[in-house]
Amino acid sequence: MKPASLWLALVACLLAPLVTAKEPLPSEGQHETQQNPEASGAESLEPERWNVSTQYTNVTQANGRFKSTRPLIEGKKTFLSTPQRESTNDVTLFIGVRLAPETEFYINPEIDQGFGLSNAVGIAGFPSGTAYKLGEANPYFKMQRAFVRHTVNLGGEWQALESDANQLAGKRRSDNLIFTLGKFSVVDIFDANRYAHDPRGDFLNWAVLDSGGFDYAADAWGFTLGAALEWTQGPWTWRNGFFNLSKEPGSIEFGTDFKQYEIVSELEHRHVLGERAGSVKFLGYYNRGDMASYADAVKWGLKNSSAPDVGAVRKRSSQSGAALVIEQELTPSLALFARASANSGKKETFDFTEITRSWVLGLSQNGGAWERAQDTLGLALVRNELSQEGQSYFANGGVGVLIGEGYLPYAPEGILETYYQWQVNKWLALALNYQRVTHPGYNAQRGPVNIGGLRVHAEF
Repeated sequence: MKPASLWLALVACLLAPLVTAKEPLPSEGQHETQQNPEASGAESLEPERWNVSTQYTNVTQANGRFKSTRPLIEGKKTFLSTPQRESTNDVTLFIGVRLAPETEFYINPEIDQGFGLSNAVGIAGFPSGTAYKLGEANPYFKMQRAFVRHTVNLGGEWQALESDANQLAGKRRSDNLIFTLGKFSVVDIFDANRYAHDPRGDFLNWAVLDSGGFDYAADAWGFTLGAALEWTQGPWTWRNGFFNLSKEPGSIEFGTDFKQYEIVSELEHRHVLGERAGSVKFLGYYNRGDMASYADAVKWGLKNSSAPDVGAVRKRSSQSGAALVIEQELTPSLALFARASANSGKKETFDFTEITRSWVLGLSQNGGAWERAQDTLGLALVRNELSQEGQSYFANGGVGVLIGEGYLPYAPEGILETYYQWQVNKWLALALNYQRVTHPGYNAQRGPVNIGGLRVHAEF
């Protein structure tokens, strides 16, 4: 371990005595409810006044040499074809306080350090969800979340809420309204998938964790200011949100005035097929702000005898897209999940990554069959595509948020990811991860890239 990694691990150990050990946590953006609340006395459950927990995660990844027919061009965004190894470290404190019977306040101070492979560029479906767009060699502090959540109970059965990261123990009705306001991640609430949505506990690839065609509002760390409303009635939930986009496309900071904004709406239906639970979510989004069309940038480049420059042709415009998210239990220990997403592809990416269309199919198997029920084995296949307008822009030398090598003999980007997570005890989990990326950055003359990874995750 590098000195910075040891320092962060020490911070996590120092925080451990301050909090109560719990069972392994789900993703901190998702809210778990007990399935049989009446049997557990949910109606008489006393609400938790406050809670504190912490987590530490280290992800180390490495790749070997792979085929690349042209030399690297200075100033472009290329995934290095030479052997490399990088790691990321983060320590997060989850603090929750009940302000009123149905109102809670949460903050998540965090210390981060490290880099993604090739400084987190060169692959549209980037291989590490713990690697931010801005890497740092030295540990630094960020307040990643600070938000208020208010619940309005509408009716139905009482549900027990377990004490968790960003969730106070208590109860709520099965039919409810939930308001969230403040700084948090769009994908804390939208585009969720319980089998592939948490880089600290399941898959690592960006295009598996989130829908690739969903250009969600976020700063370089994945968070923004906004508000969301979730309405649950029986098997249906309708979610709507309004969020700040970054100050400009690809910026490391989000805006604060909502002049550039995103509107998101998602409808979810939960079902049971042959005694196996599942759900289907359909999401649509609309981004409005100062952004360039790829076609205008290419025209500007030809006129000025230079590479296309999106910064020179930005104007008030919009882009929209949609995503479909499916999860389905197949057996008591095996589940299937799928994602399909797309946007118009005519404009530059604002905040996420350069993916116009993306398809994901995956399986998640817990280790019950080999008497390791807390372990998980996952497998996912991904196909990412770029629009004709995007292909022209990058072929003429354009640079985007994550990709742009100065040339582009186009081919779809393909990704295979598999992992095995060993739950050592209720505090510690270790995971081995392997990814194979064909045509990284949509370049037919590069790859495949083989990437191995190790994740160490501790919770207290």
